[in-house]
Amino acid sequence: MTASEATSTRWLTNIPHPVAERARPERGILDTSVVIDLDGLDPLALPISVAISAITMAELAAGPHATSDPDERSRRQDRLQRAEAAFDPLPFDANAARAYGRVFASVAAAGRKARGARAVDMLIAATALAADLPLYTRNGQDFRALDDLIGVVVV
Repeated sequence: MTASEATSTRWLTNIPHPVAERARPERGILDTSVVIDLDGLDPLALPISVAISAITMAELAAGPHATSDPDERSRRQDRLQRAEAAFDPLPFDANAARAYGRVFASVAAAGRKARGARAVDMLIAATALAADLPLYTRNGQDFRALDDLIGVVVV
């Protein structure tokens, strides 16, 4: 999606699929990219129970301020409010801070940048590592070099 394309605020509804439910992972953390695209994703591509990181909530809170288009700002504000109502984010705590060291080392060892714009993605990955949960993302390339640490699922 480009910055000029409108974002939707329609959210997934859980439709029971007994056979598919058994094949789906029980739990996982959604990256910001998944939360943004949530209304367009097949619910069966996601775990049964989902969580987000406080870092994702921070990215969503910044979203309305990152556009000058009033309609887009409104849509992003709506998305933020829906996420605030739907999720109790996992904190970036001392365990996540320690996990970030491992994430940083893995990314650096692979010759990739772990700082700058990528740092937010690495903080989300550290939250997933600390919680021992797979990370669901729309941007698999952002999490290359972490396969030995966390499960990364591209949806």
